Amino acid sequence: MASAPDTSKSFKLERHGGYLLRRINSTKVIAASSHLLFRASILATVVLILLFTLHYPPLLLSHSGAAASSVAHSNHRSLLSSAVTYGGAAWEREVRRSATPRSPSGLTVLVTGAAGFVGTHCSLALKKRGDGVVGLDNFNSYYDPSLKRARQSLLSRHGVLVLDADINDTPLLTKLFDVVPFSHVLHLAAQAGVRYAMRNPQSYVASNVAGLVALFEIAAKHADPQPAVVWASSSSVYGLNTATPFSELHRTDRPASLYAATKKAGEAIAHTYNHIYGLSITGLRFFTVYGPWGRPDMAYFSFTNDIISGKPITLFRMQDGTAVQRDFTYIDDVVKGCLGALDTAKPSTGSGSKKRGPAQLRVYNLGNTSPVPVAKMVGILEELLGKKAKKNVVTLPQNGDVPYTHANVSLAEKDFGYRPTTDLATGLKKFVKWYVEYYGVKTGNNVHSKMKKMEEKEAEEEASA
Repeated sequence: MASAPDTSKSFKLERHGGYLLRRINSTKVIAASSHLLFRASILATVVLILLFTLHYPPLLLSHSGAAASSVAHSNHRSLLSSAVTYGGAAWEREVRRSATPRSPSGLTVLVTGAAGFVGTHCSLALKKRGDGVVGLDNFNSYYDPSLKRARQSLLSRHGVLVLDADINDTPLLTKLFDVVPFSHVLHLAAQAGVRYAMRNPQSYVASNVAGLVALFEIAAKHADPQPAVVWASSSSVYGLNTATPFSELHRTDRPASLYAATKKAGEAIAHTYNHIYGLSITGLRFFTVYGPWGRPDMAYFSFTNDIISGKPITLFRMQDGTAVQRDFTYIDDVVKGCLGALDTAKPSTGSGSKKRGPAQLRVYNLGNTSPVPVAKMVGILEELLGKKAKKNVVTLPQNGDVPYTHANVSLAEKDFGYRPTTDLATGLKKFVKWYVEYYGVKTGNNVHSKMKKMEEKEAEEEASA
């Protein structure tokens, strides 16, 4: 990213009426504030890591000790144990086969969180265009693991190996980088969800802070060559920011949730590893990603479940009665952004824990740029499903959610041509089609017929335009 203009000459003294008046250019005040905010971010990161060390002892145990603690943490797998052993000639052959690109110019990418929503779609897109891909996922039970296993099977059918392991498993990461000289890492593994952080805060620090550090440590100090890293930050870092649309230049020092705080800490950690070790790092701030193979904890997915089953849904509004809005971004648009970031990532500049020169450090918004009231999203689902939702409308609680998101994507557009093209109605139609097929939904209305009629109507409108 371009460096800030030099404002050192903007400071000057003027004599007026026998008195010296000192005028400081406002840009220097902003620069000083930025330094203060960065120090605060670093301090917050240190505090999070300290809390993690004190309150999440399973990471400090041996493999057997961590496994023994799994009863107390039934929602999450032991961070140091893998369900499948790794190593040996056959295992290495499988890893190399999956990692080998079809052409000499192809990328060799390690995708963490590969059985997740965004990870699956990105892995498929990379493999389809000829890149080599190896995936890693711990298949935790934050949401239904069977959906993750189905994604793993889908990837396997397309030649992508997804290892059953965790990013905090340092021996595994070390072994992987010994076997394959990955050119890039697409780091999507994370503990997601804003509200869940109130019930299981340690899991966020374990995955989003400790896991990120574990990956950076191997990439910076062990991998040869160092890979370029593209990783998932979040639009949640904007927190209580009120300036819209959200720009990468806006303040991000007021997180509204622990999830947001761990992602902000991740951005500060990324700066540190870039500065000390020369890792090329790109952070991507996703805005409410949705689509086929999505996450069941997301509103569009859970609302679909509840509308079909006749259960009530909860819609939030602000204290003043205004609607909660989200910048819903379709998965195909996000995938294009992820691949664009990978393709424009410059090589890291370190070797053997030593930095050879300045390395690329970037952060981008990946959103749709068109906020939509959540109630409108529900209306689209009602039309697609042919069934009305039972709605409970309540005031937005203080649980980490924010009232409004809106992405400014001009920087991503300028640097790698990111242009979202999928509107919410089109994206939800694709999601519902996948949903009824995947779950074998039987409804009183012919959903497929209804969607076909909608497609015919859209085609007629386009033809007459």
